[in-house]
Amino acid sequence: MSNYIKVFTGNFIEVQRIFSALEKLNICAVIKDESESGRLAGFGPSIQGLQEIHVHRDEHDKAITIIENLSSELQA
Repeated sequence: MSNYIKVFTGNFIEVQRIFSALEKLNICAVIKDESESGRLAGFGPSIQGLQEIHVHRDEHDKAITIIENLSSELQA
């Protein structure tokens, strides 16, 4: 069982902004890009352009709070 949990799915720009914010607060996040992985393996992407951010279970709650705050700022 993985110790990492998906906390966000979005386009490249959204993912980079959130990833950067998490990194500044010393939250270790991982970006998963299925379309790039599929392209490199010679398969077509299932959902083109979307990436996922995963964080360790221990940092899940803190990451969710940061993502919610960023999302509300973008909508304001």
